[in-house]
Amino acid sequence: MSSLAHETNTFTVEVTNITTHGIWMLTHDKELFLPYEDFPWFKDQTIKAIITVEEPSSGHFYWPEIDVDLTEEIIKHPKRFPLQSKIP
Repeated sequence: MSSLAHETNTFTVEVTNITTHGIWMLTHDKELFLPYEDFPWFKDQTIKAIITVEEPSSGHFYWPEIDVDLTEEIIKHPKRFPLQSKIP
């Protein structure tokens, strides 16, 4: 009898740059930009909180330290999704 190791699907996402204007992420050979104007809850966070991002499923990103969930669609087209943070 043999036992199978549990496989974990790990998607690759990396914050590659944090600027005064926003955050750059690289995922699946695509570069995404999250401007603070559209995603203000990242602006005053620590670097650790921003770079600690997970991709639980393809195109779904989660920042556990600040409890933010975003999809690639929201990042690419934030104006299509009127519910935004009220943080000044």
